[in-house]
Amino acid sequence: MFEVNHVTKRYGRVVANNDIHFRVNDSEIAVLMGPNGAGKSTIIKCIAGLLRFDGEITVCGHPNKSLEAKKLLGYIPEMPAVYDMLTVEEHLEFIARAYRLTGWQPLAAQLLERFELEDKKDKLGKELSKGMQQKVSICCAVLHKPRVLIFDEPMVGLDPHAIKQLKLLFTELKNEGASVLISTHMIDSVEDYWDVAHIMMNGSFAATKRNRSSNENEKSLEDLFFEITERKDGAAQ
Repeated sequence: MFEVNHVTKRYGRVVANNDIHFRVNDSEIAVLMGPNGAGKSTIIKCIAGLLRFDGEITVCGHPNKSLEAKKLLGYIPEMPAVYDMLTVEEHLEFIARAYRLTGWQPLAAQLLERFELEDKKDKLGKELSKGMQQKVSICCAVLHKPRVLIFDEPMVGLDPHAIKQLKLLFTELKNEGASVLISTHMIDSVEDYWDVAHIMMNGSFAATKRNRSSNENEKSLEDLFFEITERKDGAAQ
């Protein structure tokens, strides 16, 4: 579980996140939605400990910038950040050494096979396409079996097979008790595997919706998303 308590992030006079507060429970998949520039990536980077902010974020009860929290966190950024001069296989070994993992090789081999990277394991990071770099980033993020995982636009650049495997991975992580947050602006990419969705506009939460509501008259996630974003844009009344 992780909690975001009244987080505000400013860049000078610009308020990128305004008093954001929410929680993602164990065995829960939360989706962060909104158009480009809504503030999704900013709050993701705050949770990951990459930005300073006002407020409080805890990961399984630990301050998010503490070593204890970082051991429990897996982060997949929007833009893959691989090392140019490390091979795919060396990336996984680097993560294993950083987290002092033992017996990690079978899982690493399974991940490489799952994301069709077996024949690329000796390629350098700089030789990989963006989609392949994204797959390496996913493999590295889950190798240490984190309790909290944050995905920022994870499907951009992935091939259909990798997208299918990533969606299966989301469900597996949930079933294993992990807390998962997925940031996206593509509604069709989240389908029906989410438990709660937060729609952002202008740095704030405009709406929160639970999946599988008992209210038959409640708007669908797609209808709610467009009602909010188009109204804010002035395109709908």
